[in-house]
Amino acid sequence: MSLTWQSTLPAFGAQSGDTPFHREAFLTALHQNGCLSATTGWLPHYLVADSGWCAFYEKRHSYGEFVFDWAWADAYQRHGLLYYPKLVAALPYTPVPGNKVYGDLPMGDIVTAAEQFSQQRHMSSVHWLYCDKATQASLTKQGYIGRKSVQFHWFNRDYTDFSDFLDTFVSRKRKMVNKERRNVQHQGIRIERKTASSIDAQDLDFFYRCYRDTYQKRSGHNGYLPNAFFQQLGNTMPNELLLVLAYQDNRPVACALFAYDKDGLYGRYWGCIEEHEFLHFECCLYQGIEFCIEQNIPFFNPGTQGEHKLLRGFEPVWCYSAHKLHHPDFHRAINTFCLQEALQLEQYRQQALTLLPFKQQG
Repeated sequence: MSLTWQSTLPAFGAQSGDTPFHREAFLTALHQNGCLSATTGWLPHYLVADSGWCAFYEKRHSYGEFVFDWAWADAYQRHGLLYYPKLVAALPYTPVPGNKVYGDLPMGDIVTAAEQFSQQRHMSSVHWLYCDKATQASLTKQGYIGRKSVQFHWFNRDYTDFSDFLDTFVSRKRKMVNKERRNVQHQGIRIERKTASSIDAQDLDFFYRCYRDTYQKRSGHNGYLPNAFFQQLGNTMPNELLLVLAYQDNRPVACALFAYDKDGLYGRYWGCIEEHEFLHFECCLYQGIEFCIEQNIPFFNPGTQGEHKLLRGFEPVWCYSAHKLHHPDFHRAINTFCLQEALQLEQYRQQALTLLPFKQQG
């Protein structure tokens, strides 16, 4: 099989990708709006054959990955070694699990080519981020270190409406959610959900203002993605976008942007120009749950982190990654770290399960 590396986005062909973020419109928007380059630290290297291709990126930092390895980079630096650049098979800026391989490309060939390529370019390591469990298992058989993390997802168990969902809660937690939602209403806030052609450029301009201002408050920068990127998504994948807008006195004050298809809803971006109690929960969690129930969407991934989601019916699930460090001593040390981390995470997941609001079954 002839394998080559290229920086331009390959043709998708009949392969559509696992989620809206793994599809041509999303990745094209990243390419065409300056999000993937040496400047942003996401330099694309696509491994291509006649039968398919795989997405890799050369990283000179760990921002926008959400599988946290800053401590590994610090350890390299303390020993006078360079952790960056590294090679990642990942979805840029997006902690959504899914396949990085498009078409029919043998895993063994991909692994060999990626390791050779990364060593030739003096990269420290190869990482597969937010892969599925089967891919991780295949990689660990080829010498990779398996690592797990926890996200909180909501599952649609054939609920007829939001009240039907809340009926599965114990009384105290059900009252908490209802109180939070009433509190938003009592502040005079109106919520509107928009999809497809009802989302216009002005809506996305306001969204971007919220997105940018929220990043400025939290991190001191304007966010990873420019307004033109979001405007392009509005033009090229409108039927896969959900925008939740919050108004007070007919004045927009906050919004959340989601992507969806028939298989899942994905909450990714939130921002506000005014702080209102419980408004984040309403826009980012409760409106998403209602949308899934109305559209018969089976699950909702609201984004990474956030134990507050547990009390509102989001359940802990495993996410998977795999890592190969070319320095043998560091590979062994990080393997030991990941084994210890896995034990701690299993305890964390078990504790998280005890915080779920659902009534006991049986």
